[in-house]
Amino acid sequence: MMGDSVVKINGIYLTKSNAICHLKSHPLQLTYDGGFGEIKEQEMFKGTTSLPSHLKRGGDQGKRHARASSRPSSSDLSRLQTKAVPKADLQEKDAEIEVDEVFWNTRIVPILRELEKEENIETVCAACTQLHHALEEGNMLGNKFKRRSILLKTLCKLVDVGSDLLSLKLAKIILALKVSRKNLLNVCKLIFKISRNEKNDSLIQNDSILESLLEVLRSEDLQTNMEAFLYCMGSIKFISGNPGFLNEMISKDAVEILINLINQINENTEKCGTCLPNSGHLLVQVTATLRNLVDSPLVRTKFLSISALPQLCTAMEQYMGDKDVCTNIARIFSKLTSYRDCCAALASYSRCYALFLNLINKYQKKQDLVVRVVFILGNLTAKNNQAREQFSKEKGSIQTLLSLFQTFHQLDLHSQKPVGQRGEQHRAQSPPSEAEDVLIKLTRVLANIAIHPGVGPVLAANPGIVGLLLTTLEYKSLDDCEELVINATATINNLSYYQVKNSIIQDKKLYIAELLLKLLVSNNMDGILEAVRVFGNLSQDRDVCDFIVQNNVHRFMMALLDAQHQDICFSACGVLLNLTVDKDKRVILKEGGGIKNGAPCSSCRIMSTYAEELSDEELALDGSFDPDLKNYHKFHWETEFKPVAQQLLNRIQRHHTFLEPLPIPSF
Repeated sequence: MMGDSVVKINGIYLTKSNAICHLKSHPLQLTYDGGFGEIKEQEMFKGTTSLPSHLKRGGDQGKRHARASSRPSSSDLSRLQTKAVPKADLQEKDAEIEVDEVFWNTRIVPILRELEKEENIETVCAACTQLHHALEEGNMLGNKFKRRSILLKTLCKLVDVGSDLLSLKLAKIILALKVSRKNLLNVCKLIFKISRNEKNDSLIQNDSILESLLEVLRSEDLQTNMEAFLYCMGSIKFISGNPGFLNEMISKDAVEILINLINQINENTEKCGTCLPNSGHLLVQVTATLRNLVDSPLVRTKFLSISALPQLCTAMEQYMGDKDVCTNIARIFSKLTSYRDCCAALASYSRCYALFLNLINKYQKKQDLVVRVVFILGNLTAKNNQAREQFSKEKGSIQTLLSLFQTFHQLDLHSQKPVGQRGEQHRAQSPPSEAEDVLIKLTRVLANIAIHPGVGPVLAANPGIVGLLLTTLEYKSLDDCEELVINATATINNLSYYQVKNSIIQDKKLYIAELLLKLLVSNNMDGILEAVRVFGNLSQDRDVCDFIVQNNVHRFMMALLDAQHQDICFSACGVLLNLTVDKDKRVILKEGGGIKNGAPCSSCRIMSTYAEELSDEELALDGSFDPDLKNYHKFHWETEFKPVAQQLLNRIQRHHTFLEPLPIPSF
C-alpha cells in the first residue's frame, strides 16, 4: 500500500486517501446488516422526481461532466425476492437449466469466495474478469440456469464500493445474466452515471460495455423497459460523442439497432394513436446519437441501405410538437443532404416537402430549427429539378417562404448595428447574425426553385418576394453581409431570365439596374459577377441599354473583358453583344474606343472561343448542366442559341478588328 494506511469498506480494502474520497461521495452508512443503506431513486438525480434533465432535453444540453456524488446501491439492484413470485417468473424458474456441479464447484465457487474475501480493488476487478470468462465458458450467462440468484446477490453487494472500474465490470456481468425489470433499470442507471464522466471513456472502451448496452436495445422489450432504455440510450449518446468509439459502434451494428428502435417507436405510436410515455425523451437520445455518427461515410451508406431516411421523417411527423426531436433530426438531414446520394434519397421521399413546410410554419421564429430546415430545402433543390417542382407544388409553399422572409427581414432590421459601426465591418466582416443566416439560406432556396421553368415566372411575378429581394439590396451592402447580398442578387438574376408580361422584375428593371451599380464598383469579384449576369438579362431591354450607356456601365463591361475570371468575361461579352443590337450603341462603342482596328485582341478571342464552344453540342450541353434540365436546355440551344452563336462566330471570323476592348477606364 506504499505506506498509506488502509481502511475496509464493504469488505474491500482501500487506501485511506481513496476511502476519504469514497466516503465523501457516499455519505450514507453502508453496512451488511441484512442489506445496504438505501438510496431512493429521486435522490440519485438531485432536483428531479423522475428522469434527469439530461435525458429529457436536446442532445447538447446534457453535456458530460464529473459524475454526481450519489449512485445506485446494492439495494437499488434489488436482490431476488422470496415473496410472491409472478406467474411468468415461476414458468421461467421451471425452465432453469441444471448447472454442471463439477464446473460450478471447481471454477465458479473459488472466484465467488475470492470476491467475498478482504482484498483490494484491483484484485476484486481481476476476479470479476475471471468470473465473466468462466461463466461464458460454462454456458452460464443468461437467465436460464440454477444458482443465478447466488451470483446476483454476490455481485450486487459489491456495487456500493463506488469504484467506476469495478462498477463497469459488475454491470457487464449483470447485464449478461439477463436481469429484467427493476434490476435492468438500475444497472442501466449505474452505467449512465459512469458514462457521464468523459474521463471514464477509457474504462468503457476497455470493458466493451457498449456491446452490452446495444444488446439491451436489441433484445429487451421496449414497452416493458422504456425507462431502462432511456438510461441505456443516454449512456450510448455520451459514448458516441467520443470519435474513438465510432468504428466500434459501426462494427457492432449500432446504426441498424438505433434505426430499428426508431421504427419500433413509430409503429407503437401509429398503432396506439398516441406516443408512449417517455418515448419523446428516448427519441431525443437516439437522434442525438445518430447525429454524432452521420459524419462517417460508412454510416451514410448504412442509412441508405436500410432506408433510414423515411423512418426519421415519420418520427418527425409523429413528434412534430417536440422541438428537440425535430431539431436533432434536422441536424442529421443537414449533414446527410450535403452528399449527393443521401440528398437524392431524401428528395425522392415525396412526403418530406410537406413535412418541412409544416415545421417552418410551426416553428417560424425558432431560428435554430428553421435555419436547418431551410438549409435542407436548399440542398434538395440545388441540383434536382423534380425536387424543385415537388416542393413548389405543395400547398402554400411560396407563401410559407414569403412569410418566413418577412419574419426574419423584420428581425434583421431590428438588430441592425448603428451606421457608425459599419466601417469596422469593411475591414473585418462580422459573421452573419441569426436572422441573416436564415435569410442567406432562404434566398438560396428561392434562387434554386426559380431555375424550374414552371416556377421561375411565378416567383418573378410575386410582388412580395421581389420586393423583399430588392429591399435586401437597398439596406445591405457587401461589407454588411456578403453572402446574403450575393444570394439575393443571384435570385434576381434567375428571375430576370423570364421575359413574362407580369414580371415584377421587368417592371422594376431600371431600379434594379441602379441598385446593381454599387456591386459593380466593389472589390468583390463574386458580387461583380452576379451584377453583370443580371445586366446580361436586363440588357435585352432598350431602356436598360440606354441606362447602361448613360451611366458608362458599358465602359466597365469592356474593362472586364480583360479580367482573369472567365465567367465575368463571358457575362460582360453578353452585355456588350446586347448593346450592339442597337446601331446607335455600336457607334458609341466604336467612338468610345471599345472597338479598335488592329490585330485580334482579347475580347475577340474570348467571344470567338465561347461562340465556337457553344456551337458544339457536346461542349454546350456537358455534365455541368442539371441532368433534369438537359432536354429543356437542348431544345432552346438548338432553336434559339445555336443559330445566333454560329452567326456571331462567322461575323467575328470575318471581322477580327470589330471587337477590341478599350484600356481599363479609371473611375
